[in-house]
Amino acid sequence: ASDSTCKKLLRDKGCFADLCNYAFFQGRQVIQPEELVSRENDLSTLIGKVDKPTEIKRYRDVVRKASIHGDYVIIGVEHQSTFDKNMIFRILNYDATTYINQVESKKEVYPVGSFVFYTGDKEWKSPETLKETLKNIPPEMEPYINDWRLPVVELKTMDARKLTNQRLKEVVEISQSMFAGNYDDLRNNRKIETESFMMAATFTRTNIRREDLPEGDEINMCEAMDRLFQRFENQGIEKGKRSCRPFYSCC
Repeated sequence: ASDSTCKKLLRDKGCFADLCNYAFFQGRQVIQPEELVSRENDLSTLIGKVDKPTEIKRYRDVVRKASIHGDYVIIGVEHQSTFDKNMIFRILNYDATTYINQVESKKEVYPVGSFVFYTGDKEWKSPETLKETLKNIPPEMEPYINDWRLPVVELKTMDARKLTNQRLKEVVEISQSMFAGNYDDLRNNRKIETESFMMAATFTRTNIRREDLPEGDEINMCEAMDRLFQRFENQGIEKGKRSCRPFYSCC
């Protein structure tokens, strides 16, 4: 569910551009939504003997071509809800296959940049480069071993102040409050898109159903949290374990 939610979130060009700017440029608005072009995520390629080729298929989560000051790059985002110690090798595989496909199409070869959008609740502890992952590289060979980077954006620790897209910012802020069990922080008199709230619930694996929330495409957060707390009480959930105070109305 979280994979499909991530793809849905990043189909929004504004969200995709903002997340890329956060991953690559510390929030500077380098990539613009209007400069994005969708690409196929099927990275099929043929390997093996000429007379008996084997087709290898790899599917990237989200791939777009972006123009930066008139120069094109291909950007791939891989969503992970759990830690994967071998992620650097998967990224290398995806990127290399993207280059191979460009060469075989006999078109211009664009640079490829990738990163992981990690929505798990545990800290991502994998090395950020291929060389850091490999063990016992002979010093004499170290300069000749190609390296590969693995940028990781962790939903739980993102600095939402560096985001400019409203939807992405809402999803990040709500997710972080849910991760922390800080539901009182969500109880404020503002309106957000219902879909953004449900995306955060999916990413954090929080047991919230659509029918638990007020009807409509937008919800008032104060009203929504009051209804949720009432449901918790009705089901006999001990809110103290979730850092929730006793039910009260703030509206």
